[in-house]
Amino acid sequence: MTRLINRPKYIDELLAHKDVDLVKIVTGIRRCGKSSILDLYHQKLLDLGVDNEHILHMNMESMRYSDLKDYKNFYEFVSEHIPKSGKAYLMFDELQVVAGWEKAIESFRLDFDVDIYITGSNAYMLSTDFSTFLSGRYVEIKVLPLSFKEFITFNEFAQGVTKAEMFKKYLQFGGMPILKDYKFDELASFQALEGIYSTIILKDILQRNGQTDQALLQKIFLFVCDNLGSVTSPNNIGNVLANSGELITGKIKAVAGKTVERYLDMLCRAFICYPVSRFDVKGKQLLKTLGKYYLVDLGFRQMLLGNRRQDLGHLLENVVYVELLRRGYNVYIGKVDDTEVDFIAEKFNERVYLQVSLSLIDASTYDREMKPLQKIRDNHPKKVLTMDPIVSGNDNGVEIVNVLDWLLE
Repeated sequence: MTRLINRPKYIDELLAHKDVDLVKIVTGIRRCGKSSILDLYHQKLLDLGVDNEHILHMNMESMRYSDLKDYKNFYEFVSEHIPKSGKAYLMFDELQVVAGWEKAIESFRLDFDVDIYITGSNAYMLSTDFSTFLSGRYVEIKVLPLSFKEFITFNEFAQGVTKAEMFKKYLQFGGMPILKDYKFDELASFQALEGIYSTIILKDILQRNGQTDQALLQKIFLFVCDNLGSVTSPNNIGNVLANSGELITGKIKAVAGKTVERYLDMLCRAFICYPVSRFDVKGKQLLKTLGKYYLVDLGFRQMLLGNRRQDLGHLLENVVYVELLRRGYNVYIGKVDDTEVDFIAEKFNERVYLQVSLSLIDASTYDREMKPLQKIRDNHPKKVLTMDPIVSGNDNGVEIVNVLDWLLE
């Protein structure tokens, strides 16, 4: 049995909501570690003195539960296995395979003394039907692939390997936990990623969306992979595909923008990529046009495209973006007059502005990165994250930080 990777951030989040009358929904892309986190939490409950007979833990994609695809059968089965007295802890992996599951979950809440934890691999779990039954009565725990800090903790490196060399591996392979077993074997790792990717496309997207063109969906995802961090729009993507011959008929070309928008939404709902909106810092409003897309994990890009048109600056941006999500921020692109701030990160009353640059050694690059930050007159922290190995100091209120040090905080 593979040793479970401890991920205390997520265990602590679950513990913070233990025994609170909220359904705990653990979401994230397939194979990012959700099931392992529930396994770890199961063990944590045992360590805290919960009797194992009071923990019902089911993976709904297992064949042993293949006849429980309807919420009524599911409810009857679980009800029969809930202890007659004392609180029970219900854990359900990949519950989205049960039709009408939200009705059963709400009934468990009403009929029994239970604390409920579920996982799911797409955002359809948080759809309108779900909200009708559990509005205000759930909390979402968003799980992401391994951070760089987790990556270097869980993988084995030869003695003397530098942080920069480890980071190069991180950019190449990404942070999907299963790759730990392949010890940086590129062929085997990318075969595993291809299997995950195919399952996402088939199970989490195509099965849930009728009349979807699989070939077009994949072309749109390849476009996202090839244009990370570039300002674009569904119309722009549709035009590029049409002009390159990817969309053939005039009928498809005419509706390409709406089609692309719908397909991008499917990809985002499967948690494989994320849209980022632009925010006008001076106008203090979100802009409806032209945003960016980033991947949940760079391993998918490397698996699909290899080193084709690899822009290390945009790859670095992608890592920083996902790390900001991991730290609980809402993230936007900042527009300041005719300049751009890579990221505005907000949570609660906190805001931080960040620029991401491979290097600031060149004077023109330094000025370009500093200019938008220095135009912002408020007192929120402003940082430039760079791969330059030796950085220090503060330039008129802008902190310059080595990005690897920031990732390992």
